[in-house]
Order: sequence, then structure tokens, then C-alpha cells
Amino acid sequence: MYPTAKFLTFSIAALGILPLTSLSVNAYARLTNQSKLSLRGIESVRFGMTVAEASKVAGTQLVSLNGSPIQTKSSCFYVKPKTGPSGVEFMLDNGRIARIDVVKNSRVTTLKGAKIGDSEARIKSLYPGIKVTPHKYTFQTGGHYMTFVPKDSADKNYRLIFETDGSRVSQFRSGKLPQVELVERCG
Repeated sequence: MYPTAKFLTFSIAALGILPLTSLSVNAYARLTNQSKLSLRGIESVRFGMTVAEASKVAGTQLVSLNGSPIQTKSSCFYVKPKTGPSGVEFMLDNGRIARIDVVKNSRVTTLKGAKIGDSEARIKSLYPGIKVTPHKYTFQTGGHYMTFVPKDSADKNYRLIFETDGSRVSQFRSGKLPQVELVERCG
């Protein structure tokens, strides 16, 4: 093979590798208003990750809710994305993500499309057999917890919980047991 042909072959091969390298660095799904909450996390952020790991894959820094330093030794502490979707809050247990709350007017949905404002009937249609129990604080006005308990044994320690006012979803969360079932969050 001539020296020019070797150079061209090497150059073409190198150019073919560059896009693959770029893809592997940016392959994580950034957190956006279109992000989907699942039993195991949200987009590339998974339960059990540290704040640093989650910040990297989320494409945004995670910061404390009130601006104080993040407490990685605490059994319960909340962080949120510095940029990205509003109303998404991550509960930390000793510095690792254990639960994700979708609150306020967030546009984030579950993988099946459930969102804040959905009717209880819609949640029941998306999650057949979902467990409905009285809400600790709003039961007198008809409020409920709607808890999806997965049937797959690999997911037995995870839950997806919707809180309603008796007719519509006001917030929802996903996470590991026991943190996902804490009613008062860190209370």
C-alpha cells in the first residue's frame, strides 16, 4: 500500500471513531420537563447513585432545596436540579438517592404517562390493581395514596406512589423501601 493510501485509510478510520467517542460521553439523558419517572429512577439518574454521579448523568448540578451545603452523612436530605425540570426533588439517604418526588406543577410524567392533575380513574387504568388507601392528612376530604406495587421480584423493594385530593393527583414519587413510604418526607 502506498504511503498516501495508508494515511487516507487511517484518517477515515479516525474520523469514524470520533463521533462514537462523542456519543459515549453524551449518551446520558438530561433531565428536562419531558423526563419520565420509573420505579428505578428518572432518565439516567438511578436510585443508589451519589449526588456527584447523579449530577453527571443528569446534565445539571444537584443542589440543596434551601441553598445550604449538601449533607451526605444525613439519613434524610433533599436536593433538586439547579437547572432543568422544576418540581423534581431527590431524597438522599447518607448521600445516595433513595427517592424522587414530583411536586407542584411539574410536567414530568411516569413512563406510562401519569402526571400531576390526572384523575384517580386514569391512574387506575394505567396501573391496574393499584392499591388505594386513605391519605394520612386529607382522608376526611377523600384524599388517597395510590401505591403501585410491582409484581416483578427484581423490583420488590421499589414503589410508585400517587397522592390525590380524592379526585386528582397532587404529587407523586418513586423510590426504594422504606424511604418511598415516608409520609412526612424527612419529617
